[in-house]
Amino acid sequence: MNAKHIPELFGSMVFNDKAMKEYLPEETYLALKKTIENGKSLDKTIAGTVAAAMRDWALERGATHFTHWFQPMTGITAEKHDSFITPDHNGGILMEFSGKELIKGESDASSFPNGGLRATFEARGYTAWDPTAYAFIKDGTLCIPTVFYSYGGEALDKKTPLLRSDEALNRQAMRILKLFGNEEVTKTLTTVGPEQEYFLVDEKVYRARKDLVLCGRTLFGAMPPKGQEMGDHYFGTIKPRVLAFMKDLDEELWKLGIYAKTEHNEAAPAQHELAPVYSRTNTATDHNQLTIELMKKIAARHGMACLLHEKPFDGVNGSGKHNNWSVSTNTGMNLLDPGDSPRENTQFLLFLAAVIKAVDEHQDLMRFSIASAGNDHRLGGNEAPPAIISMFLGDDLNAILNSIEEGTVYAPENAMVMKGGVHTLPRFSRDATDRNRTSPFAFTNNKFEFRMPGSSASIAEPNIIINTIIADTLAQFADILENAEDLNTALQELIRDTIKQHKRIIFNGDNYSEEWVKEAKRRGLLNLPTTMDVLPRFVQPENIALFTRHKVFTAEEMYSRYEIMVENYCKTLHIEARTLIDMINSDILPAVFREEQQLADTLTKKKAAIAGIPCHAEENLLLQLAQLADQLHEDCCRFEDDLKKAEQIEDFYEQGLFYKEKIFTGLAALRRIIDRMETVIPAENWPFPTYYDLLFSVQ
Repeated sequence: MNAKHIPELFGSMVFNDKAMKEYLPEETYLALKKTIENGKSLDKTIAGTVAAAMRDWALERGATHFTHWFQPMTGITAEKHDSFITPDHNGGILMEFSGKELIKGESDASSFPNGGLRATFEARGYTAWDPTAYAFIKDGTLCIPTVFYSYGGEALDKKTPLLRSDEALNRQAMRILKLFGNEEVTKTLTTVGPEQEYFLVDEKVYRARKDLVLCGRTLFGAMPPKGQEMGDHYFGTIKPRVLAFMKDLDEELWKLGIYAKTEHNEAAPAQHELAPVYSRTNTATDHNQLTIELMKKIAARHGMACLLHEKPFDGVNGSGKHNNWSVSTNTGMNLLDPGDSPRENTQFLLFLAAVIKAVDEHQDLMRFSIASAGNDHRLGGNEAPPAIISMFLGDDLNAILNSIEEGTVYAPENAMVMKGGVHTLPRFSRDATDRNRTSPFAFTNNKFEFRMPGSSASIAEPNIIINTIIADTLAQFADILENAEDLNTALQELIRDTIKQHKRIIFNGDNYSEEWVKEAKRRGLLNLPTTMDVLPRFVQPENIALFTRHKVFTAEEMYSRYEIMVENYCKTLHIEARTLIDMINSDILPAVFREEQQLADTLTKKKAAIAGIPCHAEENLLLQLAQLADQLHEDCCRFEDDLKKAEQIEDFYEQGLFYKEKIFTGLAALRRIIDRMETVIPAENWPFPTYYDLLFSVQ
């Protein structure tokens, strides 16, 4: 790819503003732009004109089909392809795409996860065009981003509540901005830049591991002599196969208008990261789903497998998806930008106070937004924040908040000039705050980096939560300030009181330390270590009131999501359990028995050949393997009985608790036995590729 062609390549497969200007009549273009930029209701009379323009544009680029591309509660995207062909009256065809086909599609609402909202016989569901997201071409198909809801109007997808939460935040943020005299602002919008971590392994060794193929993670595996201890992989030279993959990935992402910007090796062997430039949250969510889809496809082209599980390998770093969130106005003002004098920037301080209050009051919802069986393996490790929610603000902002709380004058220190000790090296001012990579929710200049989401998750969930809880806090602030006799006095008191009441959530230290766990408990912060600890909190009365108050969810939609998430948790562990039982019975125990037979034969021959010579090595190994085999067989039988019991539990919540207490812990217990076996049996006799084979397979 020639670098000079990148600008014309970028967005070439997107029906973006440039394409709309070219293919739409001016009146239609302006009407559609109002919907996209200002949130105005769509003028349905223009749908036919837009559809015809999309069709012409898509046909010119080789598309033969169209699809309503949506994001159901499966965690991945869905699509049903229809060709453009329509019979004419002469036995031929026309290439048609109508306004009706653009606006509305139909799918089976009972076949997707719906949490009891739809019975099997109540199958009708609708996909509806989201005009705020650009259509694009993928694999020769025109993809129309859509929402998905049931015949009764309930949201069955991730996009609908995300759009609702954006509107909720906009409504409340606009109330605050009007108080500050921002009359030129007509809309606020949230932006996100999701950093995506992933692993690449050779496809041949991947295919030889049934657990990786079926579960996305290794259910056992002894660590090789070298892991990530030396830190030599992080930001290291990118290997040729990986670099070729990254170049192809960039090209495909750029065609789809995705701002792929930064790529590098991550801390663990075979681990990497891609970071885009931030964009509107709705767009960023679509783009991240496309990114992880393309990662898998392009990795396969290069003879590799892309692993997106939160913890594919025990003993090395897991993978997250850092969600860099901010909120801006349509005039280009970032509401989380402190400016040159943040102590005097009352508008910034008020929005900052709103975030602090929202995160403190809704720790359970923040934790809920990233809950999954996969992420339970990652949180609390040395590469990820603990399950305790806290915020990092940095020394300067912390000092400002302290001065506000105490009513003292803030005296900022002079910016430190960074010097390299060599005259020819450049000098520059140090940033106002350090980065705290251990913090779950860290302020980084003009945005918050939420580091807890897992690598396989949709970023819709955390952003729905963040938008809604901050909207609720801003609504409370607006209620107070709109009725204040003296706005300036009320502002100062509100900011000061908020800091006093919610400063416990601010922690600038090491979130990985045991001391912090104890300190967090002393402060009264929540510690919800597993998914099943947090899921029921989503449907507590105060949370139902919160989301229904801002029209983000109905109570029925919340209960359905709760049920879906418990069900997904149980199904994930069930698949892992069945996979491990199968691998133990079909491969691991037979390999152990063969090794025992070889050792027994060797021992017999040695004793016969050299009478009276002790054979301690062979005897000890044989005894060790026999004991491990007996323990594994016994524990596996008991584990299988527990799995059968789990299937019989009718109440979905009680079933989830049983899976947590018996199956999750049982998987870990069996793993410990198998990992010991792997270190005893010679590599050539072990039935599966080892961690060494997997982590160091791509050169």
